[in-house]
Amino acid sequence: MIKDYVLLYDKPAGVTSHDVVARVRQTLARGTKVGHAGTLDPFATGLLLVLVGRATRVQRFLMALPKTYEATARFGAVSSTGDPDGEIVVTGIVPHGDLDLPTGRLRQTPPVYSAIKVGGRRSYALARAGIAVELPEREIEVYRFHERCRAADRRGYLIECSSGTYVRSLIADLGDAYCEALRRTRIGAFDIADADPERPVGLQAALDFLPELRLDPDQARRAGHGGAIAGPIELSGVVRLTDAEGLIALAQCGESDAVLKPIVGLR
Repeated sequence: MIKDYVLLYDKPAGVTSHDVVARVRQTLARGTKVGHAGTLDPFATGLLLVLVGRATRVQRFLMALPKTYEATARFGAVSSTGDPDGEIVVTGIVPHGDLDLPTGRLRQTPPVYSAIKVGGRRSYALARAGIAVELPEREIEVYRFHERCRAADRRGYLIECSSGTYVRSLIADLGDAYCEALRRTRIGAFDIADADPERPVGLQAALDFLPELRLDPDQARRAGHGGAIAGPIELSGVVRLTDAEGLIALAQCGESDAVLKPIVGLR
């Protein structure tokens, strides 16, 4: 029986990512660790990766994967939160013709109504309490920003972007607009079409986007105890260490040598 795995969950609108994690936790043995790899706003739907057991240890690697979204923008109105849950002010300013849809490396300031922690508290909680919040700009990358459809004051977009990108902000930056609907359809190679909470994806398969190094018994024993091992010179970044029994650890390859140092134990 698989104990460490990832669930591909199609989150509905109106619930939080934490709600989904709580639902999954209720179905498992007491004490089982459960988390997720990337928050979806309550109004948003789509792919949420729920992590079970040791999968919670690799959260940051799954969160770093690029994302794909389908977004509906409503023009001629703005929202205090950038989505339908905020205070809506109708401006009536609706653009005509094609818009400049930015791609490439961009600087973006996250919305104050976000889950980013500021001094140990969520930014959205501070904002709702009337406390001024200043969030630093971050560098993001938009690989694709494509208009899919257009009708009256609504336009639909397909957006492929790096982790950490706020689609609400991308839409708001188009002018007098807010993100009326948002659906995440892909995270790395994970696709919403494969979402099924009854079909767990084993940790080995979930991490196959990382390079793999198969170890001999002596190396496996050393790596399993956190010891560094020599690796092929062409390896770089984070690598899966495996043997005939499966995953042992994730290791970081040194910048100046081919020494692999385990950073996450998985056995």
